[in-house]
Amino acid sequence: MHAALVRNYVLLLMFSSLLAASVVAQTFAGVLTQHNDVARTGQNLNETLLTPQTVNPKSFGKLFSYTVDGEIYGQPLYVPRVTIPGKGVHNVLYVATELDSVFAFDADGSRSTPLWEASFVSPLKGIGPVPCKAGGEFETCAVFPYYGITSTPVIDPASNTMYVVSQTYVKKTGAGLQSLHALDIATGAEKFGGPVPVQGAVAGRGQGSINGVIFYNPLLGHQRVALLLLNGIVYIGCAGIGHGWIMAYDAHTLVQTAIFNTTPNSQRGGVWQSGNGLAADAAGYIYAASGDGPFDANRGGVDYGDTILKLDANLSVVDYFTPQDESCRWKNDQDLGSSGPVLLPAQSGSSPNELIAAGKGGSPCDPLGSPIYLLNRDNLGKYNTGHNWIQKIVGAPFGYFGSATYWQSEKDAAIYMAGTTREAGHGDYLKMYSVSNGLLSQKAVSQSPNIFPIGATPSISANGKTNGIVWAIERQEAFNIHPGQLPAILYAYDATDVSKMLYNSEQNVLRDSTGCANKFQVPTIANGKVYVGTQNEVDVFGVLSSNPPGPIVYLSVPCHVFPDQPTRTTSQPFMVTLMNSGAAKLAINRIAIAGINPGEFAQTNHCPKLLAQGKQCTIKVTFTPTAPTPSIAQLIVTDNAPGSPHNSYLTGSGTPSTAK
Repeated sequence: MHAALVRNYVLLLMFSSLLAASVVAQTFAGVLTQHNDVARTGQNLNETLLTPQTVNPKSFGKLFSYTVDGEIYGQPLYVPRVTIPGKGVHNVLYVATELDSVFAFDADGSRSTPLWEASFVSPLKGIGPVPCKAGGEFETCAVFPYYGITSTPVIDPASNTMYVVSQTYVKKTGAGLQSLHALDIATGAEKFGGPVPVQGAVAGRGQGSINGVIFYNPLLGHQRVALLLLNGIVYIGCAGIGHGWIMAYDAHTLVQTAIFNTTPNSQRGGVWQSGNGLAADAAGYIYAASGDGPFDANRGGVDYGDTILKLDANLSVVDYFTPQDESCRWKNDQDLGSSGPVLLPAQSGSSPNELIAAGKGGSPCDPLGSPIYLLNRDNLGKYNTGHNWIQKIVGAPFGYFGSATYWQSEKDAAIYMAGTTREAGHGDYLKMYSVSNGLLSQKAVSQSPNIFPIGATPSISANGKTNGIVWAIERQEAFNIHPGQLPAILYAYDATDVSKMLYNSEQNVLRDSTGCANKFQVPTIANGKVYVGTQNEVDVFGVLSSNPPGPIVYLSVPCHVFPDQPTRTTSQPFMVTLMNSGAAKLAINRIAIAGINPGEFAQTNHCPKLLAQGKQCTIKVTFTPTAPTPSIAQLIVTDNAPGSPHNSYLTGSGTPSTAK
């Protein structure tokens, strides 16, 4: 198993300051679902250790990291006080990767190896994650180079079960398979007779139909929306080539109970929401946003492109909202489904039950900027030429590829959103809008001093209505750069005024450097720590120990993408600098290549066994592809610093060789 290759290099070496963190009192149930709750408000209101006073560049920073085998797209989840057989009680961080692995880590750094890990691939049988071009020339490779586990899982604390959807590929036949797993959170073992295939069919004459039936395609469909667990049912949203889908499975029998297609008589309408989850209210209704696609429900049809859907437990449409410019959106790829709906707590205005929705925008559909819609959940407005919303304000110029976050302070309430200016990724500011009597301020009441090139989905930590902090992760590169190689940047702002930046991880890069950023990552805040998923590791931030720091590993690049290289030829060498930026000697035990394609990358170095503080050495890495396909591996450094093993993620693509 490829994950084991990484694990074999791990040393059980952590500092006592990290061990002490595990005894901090727990006062909340954990982060069990994407964006903290089924309303997707993004709030952890039980955080007492992180405050605007403790979060600053001097006292707050990176504590350690965990190397993983592949890219992390789903939000890390957290469960306190889990009894792991033979390993005691731990606060546990759960992380899923695009190589179809799930890791359970000690959330406080008391051990550097996983508490358990599960893999849903079998290299010996030719079963692996789905290569992004397996779908043929029409595949966009939105996730590069593999689709595995893309969505955020969901955890049921009543049964101690984590539900996760994997996507695998049989190399010999070219077949794709998506599976719903129910895993014991203490062991990773499959439960309830799982896994079961994610599959289904509906009546329709749209794209891909056969004799009036449309079948879900597990190879071309991609499951990006975070899972929803509601009243004993797991809901799964899917997008990809063809259609948008939502499926429901009984959480204890794993039997499919309902299925819905957004455009059964046409095409597209994907449910993807930039990875944000399907939302739900206290009455058991489910809310989803569909992407580009034809719309005809107002004329008695069944196609719901560019629509906010309200569904019952059986996935029947009970209400909907479709903007008046839906035909323009469909023609110009400005879908409403690039952001997930967020349900606000009961408001004091004339419409107590409200919903925030926003999608892509800009010219020609929204020349002034992408609208932010405030909708009445009790009457979403359907489609008409009048005002079918409570409020519509002008948002980011090119729209949103992330969802809003809500928080009520002692003085007032606010939502926080980060959009983008245009597809090329010039970015927009994180903006704060006040909420009063159920209405938004027409303009932002404050904004961050920095921009987010592709937007972000922020999270909130607070102690009830006090000490609010807005957290957000920046990806510095545009969407169309695959997979990206610049580090993620974690930001923290005062939630009462986001123009006050409290911290960012670039302020002390030698101490706080992160893995390379992914799209759509959401920070997880739990028990005084902030967890950031990246392409190659989980970075863990918190209040720094007052003890003198030990060795700290700084790698000059968290990831490197080699230029396309003809097969059977060797690239120019790439240099990685390894520096000890800590205050004690760094013991280097091993430097090696591991991962899926270790034989296609090579390293040489002259690093000493002991690297003094402030000293550095250079590692030379080359790439020699054997096939005209993408390859990935990791440069692994095993040492005595917190977070060992440390890694740099390597990606390269071979091209047909012209050599004779």
